[in-house]
Amino acid sequence: MSRDTWLVLAIAVGWSGAVGLIGVLVARTLRRRSIRWAAVLLTLVAVGGVVAGVVGTARAMFLSEHDLQVVVLVCVASGAVTAGFALWLGQRVVAAAQTLRAAAHRFGERGEFVGTTEGPLEFDAVARELARSSDRLLEAAEREQLLESSRRELVAWVSHDLRTPLAQIRAMAEALEDGIAEDPSRYHAQMRSQVDRMVRMVDDLFELSRINSGALQLSPETVDLGDVVSEAIVGAAPVAEAKGVRIDGAVETGALVRGDPSALARVVANLVMNAVRHTPQDGVVEIRGRSDSGAVELVVADECGGIPEPELDRVFDVGWRGSHSRTPNSSTGAGLGLAIVRGLVEAHLGTVAVANAGDGCRFVVRLPG
Repeated sequence: MSRDTWLVLAIAVGWSGAVGLIGVLVARTLRRRSIRWAAVLLTLVAVGGVVAGVVGTARAMFLSEHDLQVVVLVCVASGAVTAGFALWLGQRVVAAAQTLRAAAHRFGERGEFVGTTEGPLEFDAVARELARSSDRLLEAAEREQLLESSRRELVAWVSHDLRTPLAQIRAMAEALEDGIAEDPSRYHAQMRSQVDRMVRMVDDLFELSRINSGALQLSPETVDLGDVVSEAIVGAAPVAEAKGVRIDGAVETGALVRGDPSALARVVANLVMNAVRHTPQDGVVEIRGRSDSGAVELVVADECGGIPEPELDRVFDVGWRGSHSRTPNSSTGAGLGLAIVRGLVEAHLGTVAVANAGDGCRFVVRLPG
């Protein structure tokens, strides 16, 4: 390029740069103003920079006064139209921001975000994120309400289940003190039975508190599922025989699972005992175990008559004991067994589910192999 061209370019940059510098100073004073003014300022700086560059280089470009006036007039007219458009566009952005702000304000008060914007893509992205946050908060609130309801039910049931044996123990102790017990040895045996029941309940509460607080420490090792099922059947056999319930168990050879032996034993024992307790006389509890696609699956099926569909989602909740027909007496405990099952299974990165099948329920546990 020639020397004159470089000179024109330098003059244009200098004059336009001066306008840009003024625009920066004005922008700093307007930084807390509405965004509409920022849009107008952007337009004015852009057009003003062009006008300043043209005026500053008029002599170097050898423009006549008439031509210079025409160019400036065209730039000013174009700048006015552009500034009007910028003001309109800024107003739309402000309206979208105000709509989003109002929706966010309601979100803060009610915890629920309802509102959309027709503004820039970024505003829509913020609105969608707030909507997702609202959904997560609503889900968390619902879970908290369910947990609180479960806690209240648990306290009520545990209080009742502890009060009943304590009252019985107290009555028997008073009878023994007064010497009116006809068969002291039978009273002692009953007292021991009630104490054992309360100990089991306290153990369940302690285990559940460890699971919920994250204090549960697992010692994983390779465990044969068949051995765990066999031990659970042996433990439940006396209760099953007393009720006239038959236990049928079969586990595939080589069904190995990586987990804590005592925790897995408790999972299977709780499921089997739960099935035996709710299966009527002459009923059958079936236990099946197998390897499946790198995982181990355990199925425990009973003949309890099924669980009402609305209650299926609550089976593993703390304190849930089902309908009166399913729990005819308080011997079933405080409803902690299945909650412990879910906690221990999830601690092993597994899943547990329940569904009505045939004449009863079908519990399915899947654990990593």
